[in-house]
Amino acid sequence: MSKLEDSLEKIAENILYLDEASLMSLWDQYKTKMEHFSFSAEWEKSVVIFSIINAIRVKNAIFNEQMLNKKAMEDTLPPIKKTNPGKPDLRLVK
Repeated sequence: MSKLEDSLEKIAENILYLDEASLMSLWDQYKTKMEHFSFSAEWEKSVVIFSIINAIRVKNAIFNEQMLNKKAMEDTLPPIKKTNPGKPDLRLVK
């Protein structure tokens, strides 16, 4: 892996620890800064921060959707029938 990839991996690890609810309190602020273009490093940072906030939102939305789909599939599977009702399903482990 290149140094660039290593750097991006570390950035991603740090970003994953950020709380979406806390980030959302900053969303309007960085959206406004981004919308007011200027030839400055400050504007560039605003675009990157706004993009990071949106990336976390998208990641969480996809994650939550997949969790709901998984739960829905598990809920629709028929229950496993016991071979001997009334007796626990045990097996010998050596």
